[in-house]
Amino acid sequence: MSQITTHILDTTRGTPAANVPITLFIKVGDEWQEMSTGVTNDDGRIGGLLADSVVLDAGTYRMHFDTQSYFDANNEQGFYPYVDIVFNVDGSGSHYHIPLLLTAYGYSTYRGS
Repeated sequence: MSQITTHILDTTRGTPAANVPITLFIKVGDEWQEMSTGVTNDDGRIGGLLADSVVLDAGTYRMHFDTQSYFDANNEQGFYPYVDIVFNVDGSGSHYHIPLLLTAYGYSTYRGS
């Protein structure tokens, strides 16, 4: 399994958010470098954002969720065109699950398991 996984739930509809583009970045100095991209599946998940063999170094990472494309596809006016979740990795090889609970006018996240 990828060291970083995510899923998105549309809590307004009570369904997974499919076809949401996601980009993973690492912070290097004052810059963000893109590491990988993917799109959520019908279950709102993206499990293979990184190859299973990739072990992340300690550092600061960012997941960019292109929520505007999701709202557009659902003919919905969203307030947040994107969501960036910035988090720290400790370098231990631990698994990081970064869920996003999404509505048109709000979102929340937590460290999942």
